Amino acid sequence: VQLVESGGGLVQPGGSLRLSCAASGFTFSSRAMRWYRQAPGKVRELVAHISSSGGSTNYADSVKGRFTISRDNAKFTVYLQMSNLKPDDTAVYLCNTLIARNYWGQGTQVTVSS
Repeated sequence: VQLVESGGGLVQPGGSLRLSCAASGFTFSSRAMRWYRQAPGKVRELVAHISSSGGSTNYADSVKGRFTISRDNAKFTVYLQMSNLKPDDTAVYLCNTLIARNYWGQGTQVTVSS
């Protein structure tokens, strides 16, 4: 199982970014996917969840209305579209799936700062 995140960077408050997570080594279309984030000194937080088909999504209250999780099963990729970014969104964003155990990508840094 391999998960590779990309798309992070430095953005001003109010800006947008789209993160991608390319998956391999498992039947992607059969697994729910999640985005987590971890800021320095804080507990890892579940940001968004998407079902295997993409028909069901859930979000942390802190990002509802600003973030959108989606997936393309033909491309084995899950996305996180982030809009109206705030400094509190600064964190390493990690892709996750659960197959007997948790699998994680290496993470991509998102920094929101003026």
